Amino acid sequence: MMAEGVVAAARTFLGTPYRHQAATAGAGCDCLGLLRGVWRALYGDEPGPVPPYRADRRDPDNAGALADAAARFLQPTEAPLAAGQVVLFRIGCDAGPRHCAVLVSPTRFIHAQEHLGVVEANLTEGWAKRIWGRFSFPDRAGRPD
Repeated sequence: MMAEGVVAAARTFLGTPYRHQAATAGAGCDCLGLLRGVWRALYGDEPGPVPPYRADRRDPDNAGALADAAARFLQPTEAPLAAGQVVLFRIGCDAGPRHCAVLVSPTRFIHAQEHLGVVEANLTEGWAKRIWGRFSFPDRAGRPD
């Protein structure tokens, strides 16, 4: 099942240190790098090059990049929260998403966080109210090129 593969791939990153723009389990990754690593585990290669982006969340040049990439490469879902879904979060006052994670259950997620690295955390009320959107990885046949 796709969800089990997504969760298994995300769990290989647990304990990986936070490294901006990196995407290698054990060596370093950021939140987008976690998704890139899961994508590689599922499909063997990344869907395309990743443009440079700033570590801070005040990057006006790439403000909609995370939402755009999710819409292009993932499938939006309105199904109940479930393992294997990708969750995009608003951070602070931003209207659009600036952080992403993989759900491992309806109440827990894996994400990369500065100073902590890749961790599994509770989807607390504080996190839940920041959810901007949810997506699923496409099955292999529906994978965009």
